[in-house]
Amino acid sequence: MPGLPGDRIFAVLKSDSDAINPPPGTFPYTRGIHATMYQGRLWTMRQFSGFSTPEETNARYRYLLAQGQNGLSVAFDLPTLMGLDSDDPLSEGEVGKCGAPVSSLEDMETLFAGIPLGDVSVSMTINSPAAVIWAMYLVAAEKQGAEPSRLSGTLQNDILKEYIAQKEFLYPPRPSMRLVTDTIEYATRNTPRFNPISISGYHIREAGSTAAQELAFTLRDGLEYADWAIERGLGIDEFAPRFSFFFNAHNDFFEEIAKFRAARGLWALLVRERYDAKDERSLKLRFHTQTAGCSLSWQQPYNNVVRTAVQAMAAVLGGTQSLHTNSLDEALALPSEAAATLALRTQQVIAFETGVAAVPDPFGGSHYVERLTDELEAQARDYIAKIDAMGGMIPAIEQSYPQLEIAQASYAFQKKVESGESVVVGVNRFQNQIDKAEMPLETLRIGEEAGRAQVAKLASLRARRDGAAVAKCLEDLKEAARGKVNLMGPLTNAVRLYATLGEVCFALREVFGAWTERPVI
Repeated sequence: MPGLPGDRIFAVLKSDSDAINPPPGTFPYTRGIHATMYQGRLWTMRQFSGFSTPEETNARYRYLLAQGQNGLSVAFDLPTLMGLDSDDPLSEGEVGKCGAPVSSLEDMETLFAGIPLGDVSVSMTINSPAAVIWAMYLVAAEKQGAEPSRLSGTLQNDILKEYIAQKEFLYPPRPSMRLVTDTIEYATRNTPRFNPISISGYHIREAGSTAAQELAFTLRDGLEYADWAIERGLGIDEFAPRFSFFFNAHNDFFEEIAKFRAARGLWALLVRERYDAKDERSLKLRFHTQTAGCSLSWQQPYNNVVRTAVQAMAAVLGGTQSLHTNSLDEALALPSEAAATLALRTQQVIAFETGVAAVPDPFGGSHYVERLTDELEAQARDYIAKIDAMGGMIPAIEQSYPQLEIAQASYAFQKKVESGESVVVGVNRFQNQIDKAEMPLETLRIGEEAGRAQVAKLASLRARRDGAAVAKCLEDLKEAARGKVNLMGPLTNAVRLYATLGEVCFALREVFGAWTERPVI
């Protein structure tokens, strides 16, 4: 691969350990899903971005693509994540603050204006309203003239981790799982290059889990989605090759590398054991990684550059397929343009200056990393067995089992930080004595103008569209939701007529009901 120091390329050499731990590209893929890994193609540098308005986010996407980013990752604001329109009273003060507001197909069209969706891979971090947002994306691509078969990217669409960790749920678990299964079925039939789900351990780790819990609950969620798709009538080899995963890269360098290796090996073994998959692509766990947001500190924020670089290196050495590096200012605000650029440059330095892409799984055979890999796999299997005994992940969630495990792990870690047993540089040790010792940091601030602009645009949209046709489509959607048909067709019909996100989500709520979590202490 051009760009490596000295243009080094190492052959994948066989060793005495290959019989125990086969080489990269070989089942169970612990050492990598491809024989040559980054020698042939680097990971995708996919920076997460979205803020203020669709217009401003579109400008940021164009900037990032011009800087060498090769995939887009959409951050949506809190109202969008919760299925609310920007003009909903509950959205006041939150529009555009933590991501891009998307209330309608018109917003989606603006978000990707001038960006050819048939050529650019797009990841969307959306869960409860994922089917609705994806319907908008599909129609926006259709209006650009992009064939569905050309669309590539990933829809996060992982509702189980919302109940477990992130808490952005709308409907009860079972109708929510129906929506996820609808998207998996639709993607299998219509968008063969688009991943309909990204099974996400990232948020589980951000909520305070251990590495073993992140690994176990993420893979068990993946098995749950597979079970539902099979019950729908799909074969494992029809949909599993399009499953993707999303992991956190935290501070314990060797443990994180081992976690990624264990994830690949354990997924391959579980899918073969449970489903007798024949297509090797069903067994190959492909994953995106994001560096640990929860590890960033507002104290001495430039320390975050170092944390992010170490975490990113662990992700690369662990064999990630794509990577987001957090910006130094994210404990304070959304990333500034300068901070986002530095985060991207961090990946580029790793890719082109360090030589780590020269050989797959460079820690393969390390006594320490191999032991950690085996230990994490064993711990994860124990958790998965417990959840199986409960009847699956949904009964486990209804009993608050994973939620309580994570809460206890988070509490234990916080006690160690507060006692000083776990060191956080600049927070509980090596603090600056005076505030003036901190380097100045300009942060991005989102005002209320974004909210006012979005409210005005929605008022204009509602006045221009065919309100009667929208109302009929929403009634058709509710009727379909009462039955068993795949809802992607009715959803696409509704958003094509510019039914808004909130209107669609509230129509579904009339049928599915809402969900209130049972608190545990």
